[in-house]
Amino acid sequence: MRPHVVAQLAVSLDGVASGFDVDLARFYALATLWQEDVTLTDAETIVAQENEVRAAPRRGPRPEGPLLAVVDNHARVHTWESLRELGYWSGVLALYADQSPARPADATTRELIAGYQEVDLPEILTVLGRQGVRTVRIDSLTLLRTCLDQDLVDEVALLVHPVLVGGDRWYDTHRLDLRPAGTEMFGDGVTWHRYCVST
Repeated sequence: MRPHVVAQLAVSLDGVASGFDVDLARFYALATLWQEDVTLTDAETIVAQENEVRAAPRRGPRPEGPLLAVVDNHARVHTWESLRELGYWSGVLALYADQSPARPADATTRELIAGYQEVDLPEILTVLGRQGVRTVRIDSLTLLRTCLDQDLVDEVALLVHPVLVGGDRWYDTHRLDLRPAGTEMFGDGVTWHRYCVST
């Protein structure tokens, strides 16, 4: 059985996921409500922050924190130790495909290989579920789109900001039927909408 998969995204009124300021403290405070066992992200998200990760204070792993799992098809992430030591996660898990390039041996980073040319997300979720993982929170727009396309997402939360940005919407692949699960409004006009994804 696979884990419950959730995702949260900050968007504008016109459905764009960039081009406006987001209160990150509020965003991640709301995300903690799921108490995820695993935070799932991708190499692009990590590589984009590589310099900041290397320069950040190293507080050590947080034993009660979630596991950080990174989809890294092309073995681009080289900051595994720094990520592990940031103080947010209990550890890190590198997710590779069979054809991912060779990478330096790292005895402290767990690896999981699933898929041939690209990481097989359904298989990854099944393996995590077998290992006792109950909740996975996606923290990557690219992965969220992929998981929605593969019907792997159970719940989506949108932090809607009162601004029109213009540009590409965060999701435009196919129709999704959503069931409301809750709404909250904040003083600055931002609203938080939670939905269950109908399959």
